[in-house]
Amino acid sequence: MGKGAIKLLVVDDQSIVRKGICALLEQVDDIDVVGEASNGIEAIAQAKTLHPDVILMDLVMPKMDGITAIQQILAHQPRMRIMALTSFVAEDKVLPAIKAGALGYLLKDSEPEELIMAIRKVSRGEPSLHPTVAKMMLEELSQPVKQPLTPDPLTEREVDVVRLVAQGLSNRQIADQLVIGEATVRTHVGNILNKLHLANRVQATLYALREGLTSLDDQNRPDNQE
Repeated sequence: MGKGAIKLLVVDDQSIVRKGICALLEQVDDIDVVGEASNGIEAIAQAKTLHPDVILMDLVMPKMDGITAIQQILAHQPRMRIMALTSFVAEDKVLPAIKAGALGYLLKDSEPEELIMAIRKVSRGEPSLHPTVAKMMLEELSQPVKQPLTPDPLTEREVDVVRLVAQGLSNRQIADQLVIGEATVRTHVGNILNKLHLANRVQATLYALREGLTSLDDQNRPDNQE
């Protein structure tokens, strides 16, 4: 693998699925599978020793499920980037995974190109949600909020930034579009997450969808894909 390749940990209880994913990604120059795990307990141990850039996490596994593993990994390694990969789109699987801190959610029947693109996006800290999952989360977030998320409203520039985050743009792309420095974008994103009490960019994306700052059509525009 090339220098600077994305270090990936693949977690799935089905050996044939793990081996299939690994065989697929062996052909991708910028992704390096550094380990495999068959359950959540193994995933936690591998995350501590291998320090992967991205964890591809199945949700339904023996010994420890993926959602519990996500929670425990992020409790000790909060900067870890995790993407759920599962056959299930049931609400009791999707919502807990996202709320636990998963930065992406992809279905196992997705095309290989979608998986590769999603891994790249999540490795950059960008959200990657299957449209079906995004719609489900939007419905959940459409419920009335009992109290304001923050007494300190977003500034006009922060609204601009969260809108572009929700459209899937990277910090560099946001900086270019708003004609500001990339470090300034990072500061704005941090302020947004703190003000809204959100864990990551995927939750900021869902906030923007709920508030009408963007739409699923904007998020999935061709010019936002790589």
